[in-house]
Amino acid sequence: MKRGWLLIPMLLVVGGEYVSADENEKIARNHSMLNEQVAYKIPVHWEVTLGDDWNGKAYYVVMNDFGYLTDEQLHEEELRQFASELASQIDTPMQNAKIDENGELIYGKERVILAESDLVEQLLSLPIGEKEVQLPIEVTEPNVSKEDVIGIDKKVIGEFTTYFNQGVAGRSENIVLSSNAISNVVLGPGDSFSFNQTVGERTVERGYQEAMEIVNKEFVMGIGGGICQTSSTLFNAVDAAGLEMVERYSHSRDIGYVQEGRDATVSWGGPDFRFTNPHSYPVLIKSHVNIDRGEITVTVHTHK
Repeated sequence: MKRGWLLIPMLLVVGGEYVSADENEKIARNHSMLNEQVAYKIPVHWEVTLGDDWNGKAYYVVMNDFGYLTDEQLHEEELRQFASELASQIDTPMQNAKIDENGELIYGKERVILAESDLVEQLLSLPIGEKEVQLPIEVTEPNVSKEDVIGIDKKVIGEFTTYFNQGVAGRSENIVLSSNAISNVVLGPGDSFSFNQTVGERTVERGYQEAMEIVNKEFVMGIGGGICQTSSTLFNAVDAAGLEMVERYSHSRDIGYVQEGRDATVSWGGPDFRFTNPHSYPVLIKSHVNIDRGEITVTVHTHK
């Protein structure tokens, strides 16, 4: 966005003509007014407070760092990078509602997102000298109530089973842990699901073990190897249930437990598997591992 900084020249007139006291006072008053305009129109240091009403915090941006006064226009790409970095401090993924072992609803937590493009546009069009902007933050609450989960497990609308070698202890344990993490999640209409957010980081402290996983088309040992079988089984079940895919990646080589192209690779800090519920009704995800048979089954349920 083109932005010109207003500069008002100050003229010093020196001549031999006589200037009366009244005229001199008028000139001085005009100069004072011009100086006030300059001070108002082009502050030397322009800092803007970014108010976050949702979290009750404030952030700051110095417009001089983005081309103010030094260039003819603000640096849009640098502002976009700033907005992206700010979003990493603010954005919070939705924590989905779940049903506990007693059948009671555990309410989820809202998703908080900074609308980065809107913020950049606000800053690019901000009047010079403006000192405060309210951050454009979007909040989405989980769309599930206690009434929604009554009888929600009665009808199966999607189901898928895959098989694994139960003799490989580490891999089997990783499948069990990740299966438990995704089970009993409830998605209301429009709610989103993130595998990485739901399962969490795969660490030894959380019980995950070393097992084979695929990295750059090669099989290597890694903590949490095997959880991609959970995410791939989940993908096929929710796809059968008509849920809407948002993010999914395939492995770099054949994995055996599903047909080619029907997998969903995941990695903490890397590829995620995400989807939303486009239906007008809530759905319940259940996942069960039978170690004796070496199988994991994911089912998607709703009301009758």
